[in-house]
Amino acid sequence: MIGLTLFHAPNACSEGIALLLRVVGVAHDIRIVDLSRGAQRAPDYLAVSPKGKVPALRRPDGTVLTEFPAIAFWLAKRFPEAALIGDGTEAETRALELTEFIVSSLHMRGFTLMKVPQKFLSDPAAQADLRAHGRAEVERGLSRLAEVLGSRPFLLGRFGIADAAAFYVLRWAEQEDLPLATGLRALLRRIEALDRPAPFTP
Repeated sequence: MIGLTLFHAPNACSEGIALLLRVVGVAHDIRIVDLSRGAQRAPDYLAVSPKGKVPALRRPDGTVLTEFPAIAFWLAKRFPEAALIGDGTEAETRALELTEFIVSSLHMRGFTLMKVPQKFLSDPAAQADLRAHGRAEVERGLSRLAEVLGSRPFLLGRFGIADAAAFYVLRWAEQEDLPLATGLRALLRRIEALDRPAPFTP
């Protein structure tokens, strides 16, 4: 019996958790949540994740974890052999700090406003302003990531949970044809090169 089940929407932030599961190499089950059809609001999914969003990870004991940083942190601690987080409190804290910045600032305050301003405002002119604001937040966030990366191969030196968060936002940046620093493009290619399949049940 497979012990881990990821509730996942392709091209959503859950891509980063799917990546971590593949990098760890643990067998897992994938359940697709079709956001375009509102499956995240369906009663059967709300019974799993009352927040109605992805990712959600059901563990062997039946409990469910939500929120990208929490799931990523749990995977890093549960599978220490994958070395997804540094050793010691300071290194772990810095990894969580950077992961949270990517999720809360680049994703939520940036890409969400840029990609779906209609969720917040009905007026087209106001939507355009919100979209522009979101794009500016994304560009600032990407600039910060480039500074953190510097000349290192991965954000904190070796691949870890923050890189898994960067994985999906950098893909979004490419999809939106946003300017990306050479180092960030190289980072995305390195992460993609690590993306090897693990056994899973569709």
